[in-house]
Amino acid sequence: MVDSPLLYYITDRAAFTGDERTRHLRLLDKIAEAASHGVDYVQLREKDLPARDLESLAREAMSIINPLRTENPERRKERGKERGTALLINSRTDVAMAVAANGVHLPAGGVSPEEVRAAWKCGAGVPFDMLRAGSARDLSPHDPLIAVSCHSPQEVFQAAANHATFAVFAPVFEKKIFEKKDSPATIPAGLDALREACRAEIPVLALGGVTLQNAEPCLRAGAAGIAAIRLFQENDIATIVRELRG
Repeated sequence: MVDSPLLYYITDRAAFTGDERTRHLRLLDKIAEAASHGVDYVQLREKDLPARDLESLAREAMSIINPLRTENPERRKERGKERGTALLINSRTDVAMAVAANGVHLPAGGVSPEEVRAAWKCGAGVPFDMLRAGSARDLSPHDPLIAVSCHSPQEVFQAAANHATFAVFAPVFEKKIFEKKDSPATIPAGLDALREACRAEIPVLALGGVTLQNAEPCLRAGAAGIAAIRLFQENDIATIVRELRG
């Protein structure tokens, strides 16, 4: 079992109460909270937003995360935060490149990590009007982080073969939390499937009904970390980080 599991916060501003502006501000506050307390990754997953609005939100998130990433390493260590927080944009490689995010999160069965890396390297596919200054190649990290959603061990092994940075395996304990209410339920994969998936040669994060009570079995099954919406968004993140890494 890993001593310091990776932590992956998936955003969902619609879960906050209030009007759109209020939800927007609360989400940014939560991202700041996550970055301040050592969450490794924030996936900006606001699929309903038009590209322009998503870009704007991503820029705001980067403006919060970047100062914390570049602060003095000793100060980070004093605050219990040795690793910086990385921002990944869900699905939209063009938005990720335009705002110089750290990478993307890809859905299962979508574009491959290799295709993303090729586009990232040459700066292709970014609409000109989304670039504020310089080229996408100048703005974006040279080697993007690429997470892939996986729902079976076979998909995890394929993600590894396609050179993904890591996989997010779901659902471990419950049906996919992103499904519409009228869509068919998905049977939880369970710990045995997670254990099999963790045999792949990339880190695997457990997602789907993970709580403080059942996180440890996921880590003992070989998971490199925990991914969640509610666990982070509905709780005090400092407490969650302390409990998961304590």
